[in-house]
Amino acid sequence: MPEPTKKDETPNGEKESVAPDSSEAPMPTPEISLEVSPPPPEQPVETEGKDPQPIEVIKPVQPEPVENGSKEPEPEAVVVGAKEQVESVNSEVKEEAPSPCSPPLPDKDDDATTNTPSPPPPPEDANTAKKLSIELPMWSLGEGQAPEDLDKPVDTPPLSSLLIERPQGGSITVGGDISFVAKVEAQDLLRKPTIKWFKGKWMDLASKTGKHLQLKETFDRRTKIHTFEMHIIKAKDNYAGNYRCEVTYKDKFDSCSFDLEVKELEQSQSVDIRSAFKRSSEGHEDAGDLDFSGLLKHREPKQDETPEVDVWEILKSARPDQYEKIAFEYGITDLRGLLKRLKKTKKEEKKSEAFAKKLDPAYQADKGGKIRLVVDLADPTVELKWYKNGQEIRPTPKFIFEQKGTQRILVINNCGLNDDAAYSVAAGEEKCTTELFVKELPVKITKGIEAVKTTVNERIELECEVSEEGAQVKWCKNGVEVPTGPRSRYRVKSDGLKHWLIIDDASKEDTGTFSLMASGGTSEAKVQVELKPLKIIQDLQDMTVLLGQPLKMHCEIFPGNVPGRWYRNGQLIQSNDRINILQRAKNHRLEIVNSTLHDAGDYTFVPEGYSQSLCAKIHIVDPPRVHLESLNFPDNTVTIVAGNKLRVEIPISGEPAPRVVWMKGERVILDSGHRVRAETFPDHTSLTIDIAEKEDTGNYKIVLQNEAGEAGASVKVKVVDIPDPPEVPLVTEVGGDWCSMTWEPPIYDGGSPILGYFIERKKKQSSRWMRLNFDLNKETTFEPKKMIEGVPYEVRVFAVNAIGVSKPSEPSKAFVPLAVTSEPTMLVVDDVTDTTVTMKWRPPDTIGAAGLDGYLVEYCIEGTDDWRVTNKELTEKTKYTITGLPPEAKILVRVRAINAAGASTPRTLQHSILVKEVIEPPKIRIPRHLKQTYTRKVGEAVNLVIPFMGKPRPKVSWLKEGQTVDPTQVTIRNTDCDSIIFIRKAERKHSGMYDMKVEVENHVDTAIVDIQIVDLPGPPQCVKIDEVWGGNVALDWTPPKDNGNAAITGYTIQKADKKTMEWYTCIEHYHRTCITITELVVGNEYYFRIYSENMVGLSEGATQTKDSALIVKEGMQLKNPEYIDHDFKEPPKFTQPLINTFAIAGYNATLNCSVRANPRPKVIWMKNKIAIIDDPRYRMFSNQGVCTLEIRKPSPYDGGMYSCKAINDLGDALVECKLEVKVPTQD
Repeated sequence: MPEPTKKDETPNGEKESVAPDSSEAPMPTPEISLEVSPPPPEQPVETEGKDPQPIEVIKPVQPEPVENGSKEPEPEAVVVGAKEQVESVNSEVKEEAPSPCSPPLPDKDDDATTNTPSPPPPPEDANTAKKLSIELPMWSLGEGQAPEDLDKPVDTPPLSSLLIERPQGGSITVGGDISFVAKVEAQDLLRKPTIKWFKGKWMDLASKTGKHLQLKETFDRRTKIHTFEMHIIKAKDNYAGNYRCEVTYKDKFDSCSFDLEVKELEQSQSVDIRSAFKRSSEGHEDAGDLDFSGLLKHREPKQDETPEVDVWEILKSARPDQYEKIAFEYGITDLRGLLKRLKKTKKEEKKSEAFAKKLDPAYQADKGGKIRLVVDLADPTVELKWYKNGQEIRPTPKFIFEQKGTQRILVINNCGLNDDAAYSVAAGEEKCTTELFVKELPVKITKGIEAVKTTVNERIELECEVSEEGAQVKWCKNGVEVPTGPRSRYRVKSDGLKHWLIIDDASKEDTGTFSLMASGGTSEAKVQVELKPLKIIQDLQDMTVLLGQPLKMHCEIFPGNVPGRWYRNGQLIQSNDRINILQRAKNHRLEIVNSTLHDAGDYTFVPEGYSQSLCAKIHIVDPPRVHLESLNFPDNTVTIVAGNKLRVEIPISGEPAPRVVWMKGERVILDSGHRVRAETFPDHTSLTIDIAEKEDTGNYKIVLQNEAGEAGASVKVKVVDIPDPPEVPLVTEVGGDWCSMTWEPPIYDGGSPILGYFIERKKKQSSRWMRLNFDLNKETTFEPKKMIEGVPYEVRVFAVNAIGVSKPSEPSKAFVPLAVTSEPTMLVVDDVTDTTVTMKWRPPDTIGAAGLDGYLVEYCIEGTDDWRVTNKELTEKTKYTITGLPPEAKILVRVRAINAAGASTPRTLQHSILVKEVIEPPKIRIPRHLKQTYTRKVGEAVNLVIPFMGKPRPKVSWLKEGQTVDPTQVTIRNTDCDSIIFIRKAERKHSGMYDMKVEVENHVDTAIVDIQIVDLPGPPQCVKIDEVWGGNVALDWTPPKDNGNAAITGYTIQKADKKTMEWYTCIEHYHRTCITITELVVGNEYYFRIYSENMVGLSEGATQTKDSALIVKEGMQLKNPEYIDHDFKEPPKFTQPLINTFAIAGYNATLNCSVRANPRPKVIWMKNKIAIIDDPRYRMFSNQGVCTLEIRKPSPYDGGMYSCKAINDLGDALVECKLEVKVPTQD
């Protein structure tokens, strides 16, 4: 059950108060006091041990507002009888249902712990008040949980991992105050957790603080507990509902829900509601709640002479449709406020149908006692269930169900603190509730603690005896609870009624007042721990230590385990990586790993708690040393460029400061020298040479002397310069655009090794040198490239060392680059006979400035390297025949290109050639257009070329329809590779199948060529008139006898009036041999003629009908009306124009418009008046007149004026828009 929160006490017993808002006057704190009293005698409540006490509830009374900071009256208490507070106790003090953040109680009484915290027992003093102080702003808290839902059991989450005390639900009246408290233990937290208060599911109350709501946070450093409080002041009815508290710390999260119920104050029936809900213009303090205009005026109200009438009773008994009539009758103008107040009036409770007598509002029992909860049923057959904090109770040895007539009894044995809860019983749909308070008897101290006086390192035992075994007690020192954890110096032990506090190794800090606190009293005693007299067993000794050596100081005192502090020259010494301070029993040691000059001085050891001290003096000695390693010079050699100033600073050390002497050979360098001098300082010495010369090179010796010893070192100085120029370079080989050159290194390298060389070249006629390498050339050879053929050049060389670049060498002799051509290309065998081989090739890809003089052809017998030149004189042709070769020999052939620079690389045939004529089977290659019938008109020429292959030369023969071709009609000419058939003037008799046969020895290949000679067809036959009716004539004919050697493709029909005999074409390309001619003029007489047609054309003559057709008028004829077809054509018109658009860079953008036109228009998109054509960044769509332009991932450069133009035969139309592309900014 929810536990009432004490606002004036913290867990440590310290009182806290919530400061009101600075802008508001201080408000009094209403108080709620609870007293437990026995029920009336007629109620069937039985207890064991001690009789229950009466319950008294003191309700807060809303204080009157105070102006100008005047003193506020103290809150008054209203005592409510036990019979009148069945609902007030259940709703205002504790909730029947368990808190949403409290887990359900266990069903068995033998569980050691429960998930629901039990409320503390009520105090012995009946007048002790529990103060609740809350402040809220003027706002609505939303819809909360309905009161009828409070009795329903709520599914509770698991135990909190952060909250050690959760806010509990509560109930107050309108205008009352209430507080909700949440506590978080910060023992394992590195920082303060984050807490949020919510109303409902989403409303954060942090932004609602003010006059009616205050949020407070406190932290107790002693108990390591964060306390978070929410105070609601002067609650309103809309503040009721469900609240939630959420606590967050890193990845941990915890939450708890609780409910607030706000009840209305009971309205007095004697209130004159007519004056309360009457809108008058006369303001006074007692005007109605909604009479705002009247409150702004301060005139005396008029006396209402109407007799007093209880309008509330009239309204309660009237129907809702009569409210307006009653309000008008009694002068009530604020009908809305009246209905709102009437709705809030509590309805009379209906008489219970299930219970003849319900549970009492509250019960009280002593801890370990027995209590009986009795209810009387109106219907004994109804099913009954008992609940504890919303959880159903099962029969156990602790909970016993009894039945006596219509009475149902719940007996609770051995009451404990976990039985302090809300109990309810459900009979069918009805339920009644009560509260059980378990009172715990105080634990008294029967034997107090005795005072103790002892010395350091002794054992202390404090003993106390209490009146109850297993009682919870608390040990304190000087009013502060003693820590008793695993690492604590204090140990607590208990045995029955006795309790001990043990200190194994007492120290002076243990002196103080120790106390034991129980619920029924406190016992105190003083403990005094004194020091033992100090005795020095071994004193500190004066020491002299070499610099860098370890320093160890030791002393021994009694008593042992007495801490102390070390001082150097009066300064406290702290332990670090270099200094170790050790203590083992009576021994105290100070160890310094590497002593320094700062470690010298007077050392003092002071035992803690004593005025005596131990002293010693430490002296640090350091012989002279030269620190050449700090120079970072290889082999202690200092290199200086000639002409520069040299200053060498060498660190030295020694205590006292040593005397320094510089020497070069046997000569001492003084500090008064002009160009070379030596100087000495406390921590270093230096050698200075103002202008370095080559003679300054040598070894310099340093000698240091002081009282502790002598030291020496040497430094080598090396003076360097640029090298001499190299020797004249020599050009050893010349190419087309390159050459090869070499040179000798310089005689003097400047005292520094030669790092490389720079090479330059120039044209002989020019004076401008060009550097060829920007990276140093390590070798003494180089190949300059990218020179122009035929142009003379010169080269020179520079030597480079660490100091710089030498002067240039003398230029080389002039040379001219020339290059041979590249090798010939595409060398192939053209022909082979029994004694000759014909080769052909193509010119070289690269010829160069020297040109091409000719080619040299060589051959050798396969298996030998004896290459023979076949042409003594160069040949300029790319084809050559090698003669005089032995038959059936295998030879290899190669060709070289020759020019002024020499012969090129030879091009050699990859395979050997057999000197023997090779038989190649014949192969006819019919052209593609001859694979089908070859058609020509009469009189045209026929010239067909049919290529073939074969070696030796093939034999070709032609046949027509199996007969030899007549040479007078068809001319045939044959060559080595093709055959030509020629007809000067084709005739129809030349048509037919021509067979071609090619033979090479026993190999034969054949082909067929189909030639068709076509001519004009003859006229049709037997054209006659079959029938004449109305304006129609039916004609019929037979195909022509001569089709012109081609299929008839159609007919042309013409008509002529007999009077004029002028022929008019009725129809062309007609395929059938019968037709009906329509729309002939009545009264005319017609003749008809027909032409036949093939692929050549119309026949030369036409066949005419022998008879004529007379069109006779026959009676009345219906004339069909003529209809004019609607013209759907229209010029382009945009029904939806383009609109200005903003686009984001990197995201596709689209421009849309719609156009209507017939015929379908051509759509052109333009950017800045320029048409967009085949640009992959744009896509254009047109569907049902909707035109779309998609711009893929535009950039700011794609912005501008875009236009869409639609064009058809009737006109054009244009729409425009502006596109801006914005680049998103990054915050």
